[in-house]
Amino acid sequence: MGYNTFMIELNIPGRGLVHLQHLVCDVNGTLAVDGQLIDGVKQRLSTLRDRLTLHLLTADTHGKQSIIDQQLNLKALRILPGKEDQHKAAYVQQLGAETVVAIGQGANDAEMLKVAALGICVFSDEGTAVKTLLSADLVVANINDALELLEKPLRIVATLRA
Repeated sequence: MGYNTFMIELNIPGRGLVHLQHLVCDVNGTLAVDGQLIDGVKQRLSTLRDRLTLHLLTADTHGKQSIIDQQLNLKALRILPGKEDQHKAAYVQQLGAETVVAIGQGANDAEMLKVAALGICVFSDEGTAVKTLLSADLVVANINDALELLEKPLRIVATLRA
C-alpha cells in the first residue's frame, strides 16, 4: 500500500515485541475541542510523521474538518453516522491492527482502541466515555501527553510491563 517503513518498536516485558507503523486518531474531542485544534497538537504530530503514518478518523461533528485538514496537511477519513465504532475498528483492522496505535476518547472510539496493538484513551474537555476508558491499554490526561508518549516510547514500556 505504499506506507512508510518507519516505526516505533516497543519491547514490553510480559507482552512482547510491538512494531507500530500507524497512528490512528479520532479528531473531535481528541485532537480538537469544539472544532478547534488543541494547542501543541500540530507540532507534536509533525514530529511523529517520520516514525508513523498518520490517519485521522472523524464524523466531523462541528463541520470544521476541512480547516483541521489544512492545518495538519492531512486528509481525514469521514465516518458516516451509524455504527461509527465498528467502522473505526474495521479501518484499524484493515491497516493491520498489530501495527496500529489508536488514540480516542469518545464512545465511538472504544472498539478501535480495543483492536489496536496499543490503545490510548485521553481525557477531554468534551468528556471521556467510560466504555472507551475501559477499552484502552493506557489512559492519559490529554492528547499532548499521549503524543509525547510516542515521542518517548520507553514511558509506554515502563507503564505496560508485566
